[in-house]
Amino acid sequence: MGSAPFADDKVKPAALAGTWYPGDARKLDKMLNDCLKKAVLQELSGEIGVIISPHAGYVYSAPTASFGFKAASSQKVSTVIILAPSHLYSFEGASVWPEGAFETPLGALEVDKELAAKIMAFDKRFIFRRDVFEGSTGRPENSVETQLPLIKKIFPSAKILPVIVGYPPDVDMVKTIASALDAAIGDRTDVLIDISVDQSHFHSLKEAKAIDARGLQAIEDMDINGFWNGHAKGEMEVDGFHVVTAGMLYAYARGFNKVKVLHYGTSADETGDSSSVVGYASVVFYREASTAIDDEAAKNKLTPEQKARLLAIARETLDTFVRTGKAPKYSEKDPRLSLEEGAFVTLNKHGDLRGCIGNILGRGPLYQTVSQMAVAAASEDPRFRPIRADELKDIEIEISVLSKPRVVRSADEIELGKHGVIVSKGYLNRGVFLPQVATETGWSKEHFLAELCSQKAGLPPDSWKDPSVKLEVFTADVFEEKE
Repeated sequence: MGSAPFADDKVKPAALAGTWYPGDARKLDKMLNDCLKKAVLQELSGEIGVIISPHAGYVYSAPTASFGFKAASSQKVSTVIILAPSHLYSFEGASVWPEGAFETPLGALEVDKELAAKIMAFDKRFIFRRDVFEGSTGRPENSVETQLPLIKKIFPSAKILPVIVGYPPDVDMVKTIASALDAAIGDRTDVLIDISVDQSHFHSLKEAKAIDARGLQAIEDMDINGFWNGHAKGEMEVDGFHVVTAGMLYAYARGFNKVKVLHYGTSADETGDSSSVVGYASVVFYREASTAIDDEAAKNKLTPEQKARLLAIARETLDTFVRTGKAPKYSEKDPRLSLEEGAFVTLNKHGDLRGCIGNILGRGPLYQTVSQMAVAAASEDPRFRPIRADELKDIEIEISVLSKPRVVRSADEIELGKHGVIVSKGYLNRGVFLPQVATETGWSKEHFLAELCSQKAGLPPDSWKDPSVKLEVFTADVFEEKE
């Protein structure tokens, strides 16, 4: 079939058609129909944001891959980002196909060039290397192409964005990829992430099932640290585990924190040979229907240990900066603390406010934002003089980790005590109240919004009723030091 009006150098021919999957469109379509018919799903209520699919020859992997694609088939998907490992090349960063199309026997898939440009602009290590996508003579790269016929079958009008992640694994790059995906997708709700990986390779069937069970359990538990460390220790063996980690970080940041393994199989299901097998899994990351619209709080929850670490960073930063004028530098290995999230640091003295500064969106890892806001709250809040060293023993620290703001159409959508609110008109008039302001003051919604407009944004008190004034809400995970 035609590949659309793109120059040849912008079109990727199908290199695996006729070998890894049928090259004849009718035979391929029949094969996929048969696999999808046999993929019997348990009821799953929610919005799927990420799937994991295997990338082997279709006789082995398509029966498993069909589960995830079928589960997502009822959603509106305009772009599928294929996140895949490189099997043949070692390089830093990721190779992003920037524009054009990929051919399949079922028709061409156009690349979402606008989304590609946003991701490539995020980091200089996101580049385009055609050789990474093509592979080498006699060994084409399969990690992206094996996903394409299923995408074309399930989402015939969707665009794609193929991203191949470099090797060896690098935790900082994994975090950067997750942040880039989150930032580039932004408010779009029509983008599906397809993580193309197989499970363990070339163990006996018994060994493969044990190894794969450990990795899949960590994925299903959203145990990002355990998943990464399990591979470092050799206890797990996902082919492309660094790509899965990036996808898990993205899923967590977007609130797709419910995970279900829909199907697991091995090559022995087709060959009958259990002496040396490859494992395949289909997994979905989703938000439950009840939380898909407005449960930012759930996706921002931190463990008690993570909260304690952030409080320790804030305390050490505060003490060091006030005494020396310099803030300590930190390097955290916990991927959760490295997500790019907004945060406020509030300083109280004997129960009275002594400083409060925050960054709503975050600029860099969360742990760095907390450290920076601790310095700012101590020295830059224009309402107060800077904290003195003799006050440190009396200062109590409170941290608020924020969800990403979303625009609301009217004040009717604001829930006092749950939502923080941002009011803005143009670039100059902007103000924010954290959720706890309503709880601490006991204000009505009207009073809350009037004070926000007048105190914080420099607007008339009733400006929140003006259609030209933008209202945004967010939630906060709030925690403080314990005596």
